[in-house]
Amino acid sequence: MITFAQYLQRCSYEGLSKLVKDVVDLAQKCVANEDAPECTKSLPSIFLDEICQVEKLRDTYGAMADCCSKADPERNDCFLSFKVPQPDFVQPYERPASDVICKEYQDNRVSFLGHFIYTVARRNPFLYSPTILSLAADYEHALQSCCAESDVGACLDEKAIAIKERAKKVDMKQQYSCGILKQFGERTFKANMLARLSQKYPRAPFSEILKILGDVKDVYKECCDGDMLECMDDRAELMTYICSKQDVFSSKIKECCERPVVERSQCIIEAEFDDKPEDLPSLVEKYIQDKEVCKSYEAGHDEFLSEFVYEYSRRHPEFSTQLILRITKGYETLLDKCCKTDNPAECYGNAVEELNKHVKETQDVVKTNCEILTTHGEADFLKALLIRYTKKMPQVSTDTLLEIGKKMTKVGTKCCQLPEDRRLSCSEGYLSIVIQDMCRRQETTPINDNVSHCCSDSYAYRRPCFTAMGIDTKYVPPPFNPDMFNFDEKLCTAPPAEQEIGQMKLLINLIKRKPQMTEEQIKTIAEGFTAMVDKCCKQSDIESCLGEE
Repeated sequence: MITFAQYLQRCSYEGLSKLVKDVVDLAQKCVANEDAPECTKSLPSIFLDEICQVEKLRDTYGAMADCCSKADPERNDCFLSFKVPQPDFVQPYERPASDVICKEYQDNRVSFLGHFIYTVARRNPFLYSPTILSLAADYEHALQSCCAESDVGACLDEKAIAIKERAKKVDMKQQYSCGILKQFGERTFKANMLARLSQKYPRAPFSEILKILGDVKDVYKECCDGDMLECMDDRAELMTYICSKQDVFSSKIKECCERPVVERSQCIIEAEFDDKPEDLPSLVEKYIQDKEVCKSYEAGHDEFLSEFVYEYSRRHPEFSTQLILRITKGYETLLDKCCKTDNPAECYGNAVEELNKHVKETQDVVKTNCEILTTHGEADFLKALLIRYTKKMPQVSTDTLLEIGKKMTKVGTKCCQLPEDRRLSCSEGYLSIVIQDMCRRQETTPINDNVSHCCSDSYAYRRPCFTAMGIDTKYVPPPFNPDMFNFDEKLCTAPPAEQEIGQMKLLINLIKRKPQMTEEQIKTIAEGFTAMVDKCCKQSDIESCLGEE
């Protein structure tokens, strides 16, 4: 049902139920006789063939019907390109009224939860199937506890907020992962995931981490390709494997592993990092002081670096995976250079200082931004970001710049209040998602050469690239338009939040006209603006005062 609802977002529940029945019937037939001719096809082909046999497909879906004439895997890529996230034609899930909801659930549980799953899948065509099933389980638990309460509606309202928030957060992270896999390929995706798994399971041996790394990559690839049944099946299998070896992987997943299979995978993914072993030796001996470093590196380049990522990550749960990849890249560059010299050991002898530069750059960025936020508050922090980013990419629309600024401010608010050892990975992790979103827009509406370079050059260096980006020197500002300063009494009468947004937009538009403005000049104009507002909002004739000022 999830797979069909995500591909055929305009179809009714009843219409899709017929397709679901066809596939279930086929599955039962193939269990009885695996060699039957129609049982040899791959799962994605079975689903897409079923979709392509839908009567009047073109009447409802237009050009999407042309996908059927392509061969796999192009046919699937074609269908994926027609998926619409949060489409206008699908209303969000509406719960039945509080006085009947419990009876409906108890009398007809399967159809009740089926409709919930159907709606969530149609609205979120990229959300992974195991996640949708785990949200349905959350909803069921909410019903079970709320139906025993006197005020069912209020109880469900409260629980619904948490479920929606979780869905949004997971969807954002999953789309981000699919974007990285698609744009940077399997090698980068696996390197990033290797760092993450090694941080999460620091006691697991390298061989076990490598085994689950391959499986994790396959699961993501299947879900990103819309192959939701394989994805769910393989993810359940992977979690069963991890749970069968809890002593090897983690002491933090016991409670997750006791849950039903539908709830288990999301729980394990969200579980906290295991405690790292006490007695891990320093890496300096193996990777810097050892005379045979170049020999090991040249014998198996990727294997050697993979083990470095594993060893480094399990010692540094406080770093972001992107920082770990930058350190690894720095180390790789150093070895490439030094292993060609007569005295490699002397050449890479200062590796620790070299690699620590990456750490310091990232720590400084986090420290500086958190200080601005805690000292000056959210509004001033947002203004500082808007000034910075409007200068970097003045071509972006005012609304989009404001949206990006607000997202980055949210990251600051979320991460800066965490303990010191969790700030860095939180900040860079979430900023990478904001940047990825920006880069996705850049693909369809190119912004400028600097942004294009930062987006496509290197996954690990994306955030430092944006941080270091200067003013776009090729940008030609639009002619100065005095109408921009036509103020009316809304400046005084609008609600405070609206006034705030108006001022932010004014600031962005000002910098778009004068990107070379210094901090001092901006400050002078801002103070003049505030003085004008204070003065004129007290007058009886606000508009003529504003005109004069």
